[in-house]
Amino acid sequence: MIRLSRLIGAASLLALGACSMTPAYETPALKSAPPAQFKALEGWKTATPSDHLDRGDWWTLLGDAQLNALAERVKVDNQTIARAEAAYRQARALVREQRASLFPTVDLSGSATKSGGGGTKTTTSVGGATRAGDTQRYQVGIGASWEPDVWGRIRAGISGAKFSAEASAADLAAAQLSAQGELATSYLGLRRADAEIAMVRATVEGYQRSLQITTNRYNAAIAPKSDVLQAQVQLANAQSTLEGLVQDRATFENAIAVLVGEPASSFRIAAVSDWKPVVPEIPIGVPSTLLERRPDVAAAERRVAAANNDIGVARAAFFPTFSLSANGNSTSSVLGDLLTTSANTWSLGLSAAQTLFDAGARRARVAQSRAAYDATAADYRQTALQAFEDVENQLAAARALERQYALLLTASQAADQTEQMLLNQYKAGQVAYTDVVADQASALSARRTLLQTTVARQTTAVALVQALGGGWR
Repeated sequence: MIRLSRLIGAASLLALGACSMTPAYETPALKSAPPAQFKALEGWKTATPSDHLDRGDWWTLLGDAQLNALAERVKVDNQTIARAEAAYRQARALVREQRASLFPTVDLSGSATKSGGGGTKTTTSVGGATRAGDTQRYQVGIGASWEPDVWGRIRAGISGAKFSAEASAADLAAAQLSAQGELATSYLGLRRADAEIAMVRATVEGYQRSLQITTNRYNAAIAPKSDVLQAQVQLANAQSTLEGLVQDRATFENAIAVLVGEPASSFRIAAVSDWKPVVPEIPIGVPSTLLERRPDVAAAERRVAAANNDIGVARAAFFPTFSLSANGNSTSSVLGDLLTTSANTWSLGLSAAQTLFDAGARRARVAQSRAAYDATAADYRQTALQAFEDVENQLAAARALERQYALLLTASQAADQTEQMLLNQYKAGQVAYTDVVADQASALSARRTLLQTTVARQTTAVALVQALGGGWR
């Protein structure tokens, strides 16, 4: 008994002074340190406020109330986000399961049996019937077992599960950011289609008036038949363009329906013909903060930490495992005597197990864990490099589109003035209708290109917010 107590005490001391087989973890470093400034920002004055992106609702920078309402629906009803949220809950439950391994398990059992053979049947005072030689047996028992985490295997598993749960949380944030970005892009595409539809409809009405003017001049023998035919061709082309825009709008509307978790057949967004795009100024952080903001980078880093703990789990297999057990039983042929002292028995035990030969299986598992760590570290570095690439691409696009917008605005204003001048000159018989047709087509193209460039600046701002990690902290 004294030896057993010493063994139990020794096991307890081992558990309290348990060591860890997990290597010290450091975030994998890139081949070169992050630059002090993004390349595309050289010589470009950026917005100074930085409080905008501190809010999670970054899409409010676009200044559209309906977009804000749809974004709230995406948070609740988007199924991709729902799946990521379920995966996060599953990862948290796994952490609780792993943590439970640090504590003992307790079992309770009980049984009642009756046995006998052929003999004289007798009647008891309570009216029951038994035979000679019949026996009854009642048993109740309680047992406990515990495996001390001497080499840190269980704690390494818990830490790995926690890191995996943190990666799942980052995955959830990435799914939210992606769905919200898709919503913003699709919504801007829908509103661009609304604006273009209104623009082309107004142009169609103008072309119809031009066709009527040309027809009147032809009937008065002032203009040739070719002018009427050209006006008809121009009108039909504009009407065809209008039908294509209607189709584009329906496609964007259906995409938004999926994002908000509603069947496309029952989803409608009212058209806004006078929609005015708002291009926000996005405050830009320094490159070193990018690795802290983007959820995909954070998820990749947490998976590296989890893989590092897997190495500790694999290395712990080289050392023996200990387990403590305690059992108590009570057995009696009379139910009322089941809990008496004379019916009780107990046992305590300490066991140890050590693998002596496995043909290198444990070393292979450690090698696998190290290789998996190297793979996740490479994934982290690649994700970080792609993050810098994404930001540089969007910054370059934003800068180029800003310059393009200023040039296209000048071109569109000039084309509108030229269109009106030539139409007046045609009415006065000073120019041929072919000149009017060409200039009207040029003016419409300039107006549409200007609108498309404005919306492209918006979608680039959305992509830049996503590249910077949105409002995720």
